[in-house]
Amino acid sequence: METSTLTLIIIGILVAVDFGIRVAAVIVIPRNRRPQTATAWLLAVFFLPYIGILLFLLLGSRYLPKRRRAKQDEINRYILETTEGVDQVSHDEPWPPWLEPIAELNRNLGAMPLVGGNQATLLTDYTDTLATMSAAIRQAKKYVHAEFYILIHDTTTAPFFAALEEAAARGVTVRVLLDHLASLRAPGYFRTIRELKRIGVSWQLMLPIQPFRGKIQRPDLRNHRKLLVVDGTVAFTGSQNIIDPSYNKRANRRRKLHWKDLMVQFTGPIVGGINSLFVTDWYSETDELLLRETEPARTAKVPNALGAQVVPSGPGFEGENNLRLFNSLLYAATERIIITSPYFVPDETMLYAITTAAQSGLDVQLFVSEIGDQPVVYHAQRSYYEALLRAGVRIWLYKAPTVLHAKHFTIDDDVSVIGSSNMDMRSFSLNLEISVMVRGTTFVKALRELEDSYRTNSRELTLDEWMRRPFLVKVLDNVARLTSAVQ
Repeated sequence: METSTLTLIIIGILVAVDFGIRVAAVIVIPRNRRPQTATAWLLAVFFLPYIGILLFLLLGSRYLPKRRRAKQDEINRYILETTEGVDQVSHDEPWPPWLEPIAELNRNLGAMPLVGGNQATLLTDYTDTLATMSAAIRQAKKYVHAEFYILIHDTTTAPFFAALEEAAARGVTVRVLLDHLASLRAPGYFRTIRELKRIGVSWQLMLPIQPFRGKIQRPDLRNHRKLLVVDGTVAFTGSQNIIDPSYNKRANRRRKLHWKDLMVQFTGPIVGGINSLFVTDWYSETDELLLRETEPARTAKVPNALGAQVVPSGPGFEGENNLRLFNSLLYAATERIIITSPYFVPDETMLYAITTAAQSGLDVQLFVSEIGDQPVVYHAQRSYYEALLRAGVRIWLYKAPTVLHAKHFTIDDDVSVIGSSNMDMRSFSLNLEISVMVRGTTFVKALRELEDSYRTNSRELTLDEWMRRPFLVKVLDNVARLTSAVQ
């Protein structure tokens, strides 16, 4: 066979394979995916067919393995049977008419009911929060459950690790979960593993990628939860990881970047719900089911107690629980919506909900950072500012070099949500998250005061200023937006 003929045959085969990949992508990729996500994947395949299809095969399914989802279902059934505090939900103050259906939606999605009899304290200072959690660990008598997306032993977090060591030495059962890849990427990971082994606690990596140990799974499905439970009587959750506020990166220190977070300390029946998430994740990683630790501590009724509901979400669930909760609350608002999110990359449904609220005359405000630590997400986020500003949303840019990493929002004067979840597609679809919906005017008032402090340290972005940004920056923002559905 002549060389020219062979060359034509090879070219013909490559063209046929290329065409076949594109046709198959059009058939397979849109199935059971939102158009925004399908479009992003199709663009990747059409521009880079071979690389795009390999990435899709590796990253295209957002669900955890079937066996892990079965464990989630098993735990959910147990939670439904054992939850305490439903009878303590207070109806002394009139409920917003929209709240009960949303609470029922959350229960149907994540198994956790709305429970009463709770108290909550905001922890807004990074160092003080670590000290408060360490003090709680030092009071432990039975067990300590610590679960964090990033957990690193460094100078700032040394007292936290010392408290864990002291608790273990007293005979307290100490269990620690940390996300594998997130912690691995942080400076000090191997030192941290050595420290966990040295202090004698039980620890486990979450969603580990260890092919030589037979642990292979989609690498971008991560456990993003941050929570601490002590004896079933006190719990902490929110946005803060266990690491120095600079994240120990030279680039951050050079830019003087530091993180500002929010954690909430809870007491009451809601602690049992938060602990149930730890029990679920521990079971998923170790096959050890901690049924005894899911039994909630008995708590006395307290005045001015809060109603609260844990809303777990992530690829272990069929639906995007946090997105459904957020959208339901956004559409329920009648007066104001104030959102704080470090990574704000909404899907189309959330963008419509927020802009509709603003166009309806509601006071809608968004707090984000003036500076970004993740360039692609930062520019994708900025691509939404024009639509938000034109709809009447007030955007506050928290002044550099602080990265406002807190994650919470308030609806009217009645309900708030705090937790680990960002308002972006990664948190909606790819990360395991914890959100806590809190009903109570006292808690909302405390968050309002925190929002006032944000406003003092922020500058308001105007539409005129935004439209004057350089053309190349606009292009970069819009190109980054194309990737938002698969970030």
